[in-house]
Amino acid sequence: MSTDNPRTIAILGGTGKEGKGLAFRWALAGHKIIIGSRTSEKALAAVEDVKTLIGKPVTISGKDNNSAAKEAEIVVLTVPYSFHKEMLESIKNDVQGKLFIDVTVPLIPPKVTRVQMPPEGSACLQAQLILGENVRVVAAFQNISYENLLSGKKIDCDVLVAGGDKDSRGQVISLVRDAGLMGIDAGPIENTVVVEGLTSILIGINKQFGVEASGIRITGIPRE
Repeated sequence: MSTDNPRTIAILGGTGKEGKGLAFRWALAGHKIIIGSRTSEKALAAVEDVKTLIGKPVTISGKDNNSAAKEAEIVVLTVPYSFHKEMLESIKNDVQGKLFIDVTVPLIPPKVTRVQMPPEGSACLQAQLILGENVRVVAAFQNISYENLLSGKKIDCDVLVAGGDKDSRGQVISLVRDAGLMGIDAGPIENTVVVEGLTSILIGINKQFGVEASGIRITGIPRE
């Protein structure tokens, strides 16, 4: 994996497994990564974890969430839904005019195999409402497990990308490709209800078959 268009990407809440998985994939591809956390100390600890996984020099740093969001051109949010609204409100001023990738899924324990959307319609729609029209909010990576991201191996799954405008989705699809996956344009932000809802279904499938990382793959389309 390598990129001809390196970007500066902040992964907020990046100390979790999903955030580390994305940081691992994108840093390996040559992007400049900033892991964000509530404290810079936790972010720096996550940076060391990712560097150890990669095993060669990469451009990755750790900062508090607000500093990371300010410095980046692309901001990625990877927090549990219980922190979603609070986080969005705290970084709102730092992400104006930027591309914002929301990886959040509205899972509400204990019934995480049941689709439960917020009043706004989806987590992504909630993000757009809070951040405002000057932020291009796009949903992606909801249906990819951290086990797959951290494996370093080729992943037999597709990534549905919804929200923003066509150009924004195209940029995210390029980042999906840099992570070693195929991204598919899934349309406008209203469609994020389907993208996010699939996660609960996949969790149920994992339980049914005793696996950890089921995913989705779109058939009948041309592939590289």
